[in-house]
Amino acid sequence: MASNRHLGRILALQSLYETDFRVSCDDDSTDLSEILDRNIKRYSKSVDDVAFIRSLASKVNTNSADLDKVIQPIAPDWPIDQIARMDRLVLRMSAYELLDGGDVPPKVVINEAVELSKAFGGENSSKFINGVLGTLLKRLQEGKLDLPKSLTFDKKVDKK
Repeated sequence: MASNRHLGRILALQSLYETDFRVSCDDDSTDLSEILDRNIKRYSKSVDDVAFIRSLASKVNTNSADLDKVIQPIAPDWPIDQIARMDRLVLRMSAYELLDGGDVPPKVVINEAVELSKAFGGENSSKFINGVLGTLLKRLQEGKLDLPKSLTFDKKVDKK
């Protein structure tokens, strides 16, 4: 059985995917909170850390444009709007976790992203995700990452 955080990331990713898709179809009734409620309710017996799911999905959704500004220079051959929707969302979610400086070790964040991309992405998604996030982590640790000032985090960004 998947760990609770792994399942939480899956639910956050599915909710972000539905939100992103509906917004791209000009669905004015799209509400991430309602989508999260529905998805969390469906797995209520398996999910303990609802706050983690809600926080991750809402922070990624709120900061998506700024996260794209962080990701784009790392994958310059792939304009953000040309990256497959699922890969783009996995990158945003994982980039946020890496930059947030939370309690999850960076290698775990990257491993989780690779696993999500294997499960939900295309044939080469996991390699692409691993490469982009590995570069992001290296630049973050070296202090060579320009973060938009408008990015909001729960915790202080730690470069180690």
